[in-house]
Amino acid sequence: MPAFGSYLLIGAVAAAVTFAVTPLVGWLARRRGWVYLPNDRTVHQTPLPDVGGLAMYVGFVAALGAAWVLGEFDALFLRNSEPLGVLVAATIIFCVGFLDDVREISAPAKVTGTVVAGLALVALGVEMFSFRLPFYDGPIILGNDIKPLVTVLWLLVISQAINLIDGLDGLAAGIVAIGAFAFFLYSWELTELGLLDIGNIGPLMAIIAVGVCVGFLPHNFNPARIMMGDGGALLLGLLLAVSTSVVGGRADSFDDEFVGQTYFFLAPLAIPLLILGVPIFDMLFAVVRRATGRRSLAAADKGHLHHRLMDLGHGHRRSVVILWTWTALLSAFVLYPTLSGQNPTYLPFGIGALGLLLFTILHPSVRRRRREAPADVPADDDVGAVGVDDEDWAADGDVATVTSLDQHRAAADAPPRPSRSDDRRPSSDHLRAIDETDGLPSASPHD
Repeated sequence: MPAFGSYLLIGAVAAAVTFAVTPLVGWLARRRGWVYLPNDRTVHQTPLPDVGGLAMYVGFVAALGAAWVLGEFDALFLRNSEPLGVLVAATIIFCVGFLDDVREISAPAKVTGTVVAGLALVALGVEMFSFRLPFYDGPIILGNDIKPLVTVLWLLVISQAINLIDGLDGLAAGIVAIGAFAFFLYSWELTELGLLDIGNIGPLMAIIAVGVCVGFLPHNFNPARIMMGDGGALLLGLLLAVSTSVVGGRADSFDDEFVGQTYFFLAPLAIPLLILGVPIFDMLFAVVRRATGRRSLAAADKGHLHHRLMDLGHGHRRSVVILWTWTALLSAFVLYPTLSGQNPTYLPFGIGALGLLLFTILHPSVRRRRREAPADVPADDDVGAVGVDDEDWAADGDVATVTSLDQHRAAADAPPRPSRSDDRRPSSDHLRAIDETDGLPSASPHD
């Protein structure tokens, strides 16, 4: 069985390689014109490379190769074809996303590519065996005819959830890093208790996802110098889907002492649904919003959770940190009873959730009331009361201003963004200007 430190080493390899390769990918993107130009649906004002997923893919391959070389993972690499299946599927889904980043392809084409990646997983043995539902007595064993369908659907849900939440600088990378590390700890505990086979690939995929995000985040946090694009978002979605499916779908569902019905969220397959509650809720909310509005499910809009936080008055960075905190709170809620072996204590988590909710809703309104204070307040005092808080965030690229909010609302009603094949392609003068720029501080396009 691989030691805990060996997993951390693999995560460190993924982080180091991703961190080192990302600037090279950014340079290549600017030379080749793989940049996202500002338009009427974006808030960033400068061209920004959007193929950071290439660096993440390189980091993933390097980490997988390091695990293959490290003898402690022989039980995983020598006993089955699952690592090869993940590599093939990751390559397919990354290529689909990368092609969309540089050329733009249709939504059905992306879904088809994701399905092909899922079928590659199934063909090489990466699939669920069973799962357990809350308040249902006993596990549900999947037959051979239903395994491919469930596995592919799971991949579609998780990958699209991550893709949709990738709307602000550093948002998706941070959420995945927090959620994947929480799931790694959960799967490690299952292995320690003998409820998960030592050759299960789930913990390895989770820690690689953590490493890739940690390595990419310094380049992607606001003000971002590069975006992960669909290639990176879909790759992260696949790593999470694989990890959660082979752990949640293979843990010893017959051990009622650990996964019993008393605390239903301990059912292995329900764990990732809570850990990834923020992106999954955002995806479901988007589906309902677009369906009730009789719009295409693939239509971009400004109704995601991060957009609504900014409409409340939160700035760019603060909106990201709030959603990171919600992910961490949900992860802690899940992990505490799992790792401690004790019955869950709801009070601390309830207090934490209430405090975070009040901050999310009330903090911007307090700032707004200060901003609208009577004009007879001395100018210096007014700056001290209002400006300090805003400037602390705005100085580093935060956009918590009335002007930026008006721009967001105006962008929501703007026509669809121009085709990438036409308007995204920068002119030669634009490329020269980009090439001469050391950094590209900006926000993400919020698609």
